[in-house]
Amino acid sequence: MAEPKEVFKVENLYLSYGTKEVLHNINISIGEKKVTAFIGPSGCGKSTFLRCFNRMNDLIDGCKIKGKITYKGEDIFQKNPIILRSQVGMVFQNPNPFPMSIADNVAYGPKCQGIRDRELLREIVSSALKKAALFDEVKDRLNESALELSGGQQQRLCIARALAMEPEVILMDEPTSALDPIATMKIEELISTLKNDYSIVIVTHNMQQAARISDYTAFFMLGEMIEWGPTEEIFSRPKEKKTEDYITGRFG
Repeated sequence: MAEPKEVFKVENLYLSYGTKEVLHNINISIGEKKVTAFIGPSGCGKSTFLRCFNRMNDLIDGCKIKGKITYKGEDIFQKNPIILRSQVGMVFQNPNPFPMSIADNVAYGPKCQGIRDRELLREIVSSALKKAALFDEVKDRLNESALELSGGQQQRLCIARALAMEPEVILMDEPTSALDPIATMKIEELISTLKNDYSIVIVTHNMQQAARISDYTAFFMLGEMIEWGPTEEIFSRPKEKKTEDYITGRFG
């Protein structure tokens, strides 16, 4: 596999909450228009690391970060975090639509950026819903409450809400863990389509999911990144014994 163009580069990253060090010396590159999966046991630091990419950890008291993360060559800690978060969208574990209409959910971010033109907002809403493979299911219900959608539809709405901001990267923190198998399959199919236009980083507890949808996989354990590389190699020819033990189910 040819090396993809780099969108994020992480060098010697350490993160601690107070005196507790949670991430130790992480080094990784995230490829452009690829799906990178983070796997590992619960509590190993995957989600904490994911939140570094859009500086969500800035919001946590006592969180200290050492090391460097660059986004397209620019130090993210020198960037305005609001601009960074518009370029790097986030989808959370549990669907979290706002208690407003489907259309208003998608238009919320653009409106916050000052877009008021109704026709333009309509275009943004329909475009984002189409990209999230949801438009056909909700096109006649755009003014209904988003809370009436099924769990899988709500999660695709949250993806549409992120896409409406025109990000270049989408972070997904276990986006299917609260969903049934059919809704999960739809999200996985969506991710495979979205990677044509976006770089995607996904945290998943589901190793089969990582194997199915990702191009690259990083394995974390106790705050360390044990190994990362092309998904096929990580799953079929891991270099580290700990990776092999986890993938073959000896622990985790």
